[in-house]
Amino acid sequence: MLKIGLLGAGHLGKIHLKCLAELQGDFVVTGFIDPDAGAATEAMERYGVRLFDNMEALLGSVDAIDIVTPTLTHYALAAQAIRAGKHVFIEKPVTETPEEAKTLLELAARHGAVVQVGHVERFNPAMRSVRHLALNPMFVEAHRLANFNPRGTDVPVVLDLMIHDIDIVLSLVKSPVKNISASGVAVVSDTPDIANARIEFENGCVANLTASRISMKQMRRVRLFQKDAYIGLDFLEKSAQVLRMYEHNGGPVPSNGFELETPNGTKVITMEVPVSAPVNAIQEELRAFAESIREGKPPVVSLQEGYEALRVAWAVMGQIDERLGKK
Repeated sequence: MLKIGLLGAGHLGKIHLKCLAELQGDFVVTGFIDPDAGAATEAMERYGVRLFDNMEALLGSVDAIDIVTPTLTHYALAAQAIRAGKHVFIEKPVTETPEEAKTLLELAARHGAVVQVGHVERFNPAMRSVRHLALNPMFVEAHRLANFNPRGTDVPVVLDLMIHDIDIVLSLVKSPVKNISASGVAVVSDTPDIANARIEFENGCVANLTASRISMKQMRRVRLFQKDAYIGLDFLEKSAQVLRMYEHNGGPVPSNGFELETPNGTKVITMEVPVSAPVNAIQEELRAFAESIREGKPPVVSLQEGYEALRVAWAVMGQIDERLGKK
């Protein structure tokens, strides 16, 4: 069983503590660090874990570190842990800047550390239910809308929300990014609260992403369009829908399909609702982290992928700044 320490016992940190405590065959929580006395006391009382007062002592008693602190602290904490020979799980975004993430890549390679980034939507049942399909999207439409929460305003909406969909798109479209255009505005905070980005890939795929943290309703949907198929993913409802179109060969139409007359003849459209077992996505990503350490397997969301998502997110923010005259 792997000994793990937690950095950050705030709202998300407590969720991680709960998930780690339930992964008894994978991890034992040695302790945690949090400078907030109230959060630390609550974590100790609720989960019975030890509070450490310094990083060196915690690092000396663990095999791995789970970093759930504000983004601007990620780099320094991860670098210290990697240099100490520890494996690291880092919540998204991986670091504040792509340059920091690139340095972590070099450190991890030098020290042989397993580093996984917390892009949790990869473990959402909606995503898991379509993993067996041959996905080759040529157009992607994503909407991620959330009610306003002051807790997330320490970073722009691109790093807070849109980066989830950037990671999903980059994991599905196996082609280099060719061009990015974006716009956004700050409404209730000092950084953009709503943003839209158009990402063009060299293979011709186009992804149109919208993120807002000032919406009246919540939405986390991604729509994938590819040759003769449409795949709809609802990350909030944890469900998926797959529509396929093929030539009608004159046989009976499946019970889950219907005929459609097109300029190119009669087609049959079928609809499937693939099912994936309900899971706790955060718990599953931590379980996968343990498996990578034990078996020497590449992380499901690698540090390289975390870096790539951050690099694209920064390009999006750069386009927004340019449009707003900040460059």
